Amino acid sequence: MGQDFPPLLNDNLLKVATGKKPSRIPIWIMRQAGRYLPEFREMRKTHDFFEILNTPELASEITLQPIRRYDLDAAIIFSDILVIPTALDMDVKMEPGVGPVIKFPFTDPQDAIAKLTPPINFQDKMKGTLEAITLTRNKLEGKVPLLGFAGAPWTLLSYMIEGGGSRTQMKAKSWLYKYPEESTTILSLLANHIKLYLAAQVAAGAQMVQLFESHAEILGPELFTKFSFPFLKSIVEGLPESLKELGLPPVPVVVFAKGAHYALDQLNQIPCNVIGLDWTIKPELARQALPEKVLQGNLDPVALFGDRASIEANVNAMISKFGTQNYICNLGHGIYPETPTDGVQAFIEAVHSIPI
Repeated sequence: MGQDFPPLLNDNLLKVATGKKPSRIPIWIMRQAGRYLPEFREMRKTHDFFEILNTPELASEITLQPIRRYDLDAAIIFSDILVIPTALDMDVKMEPGVGPVIKFPFTDPQDAIAKLTPPINFQDKMKGTLEAITLTRNKLEGKVPLLGFAGAPWTLLSYMIEGGGSRTQMKAKSWLYKYPEESTTILSLLANHIKLYLAAQVAAGAQMVQLFESHAEILGPELFTKFSFPFLKSIVEGLPESLKELGLPPVPVVVFAKGAHYALDQLNQIPCNVIGLDWTIKPELARQALPEKVLQGNLDPVALFGDRASIEANVNAMISKFGTQNYICNLGHGIYPETPTDGVQAFIEAVHSIPI
């Protein structure tokens, strides 16, 4: 059963996600906990990235930093989508100036299947993140809801084959063409792990979760239909039952498939509450294609480098197209490390100045 946590004082995000009217347009920012904040960079001088992830007190502190600084409507736990590869005992490092690097990526589909088949003991393998969620939920004292998240199957698999970031995902995509049946099996195994991990986050205290298909844009319509959409759908469809088995009610789910402007009709078929949108999608087209969904997004992250007047103008233009109802304001992708904090402040104030 769920734990006893402080009562929620600002429920605007959860109201919108469940079809209710908020008192103001809610806003949170992808990757709001971390790299653009000077207080985070100060902590990184003395602590390794994965040390922070695996130390509940440190991960909680970083999660709370933007909440102390800004009038946001949600916190998102400081973690990383590659915690599942680490739970599979893959050697993942965060290299300065490079990003995540997996020392021994998958080279053979059968080896990948063997690695992914055994169940993961999330309470053991994800102990740091799950404890950080519980600790943070209590430390928030109900100020805002706490979000959890996970990487989607295709995005995780692409990292686990490529061994890190890639502009083309050539190695990973080649598996989809060369080994379609094995790739389907691998993605299905990953989907089950992800579903159970999200359920464990909710049990720990997460009040809403987001599924990141960050590499959707590299697929295109046919590959997305075969190797992304079915697994996004299966995770979202299966999560309520996994939560029920833990004695927990469903929570709102966001699906963010970056670059999947070609697949809005399929995203509409996923039984999630919210669809996150990147900045390449016209709000009007998204409203037309996703009439029953709450929409989230989609300001270009680089817009925060403009002056206050520019930011306000861009925010007003964006929200005039989305409308103020069934809408959560966010960027169209994660905030960049170089983003000026004044730009973030101007963004939040511009959103909150717009009446419902």
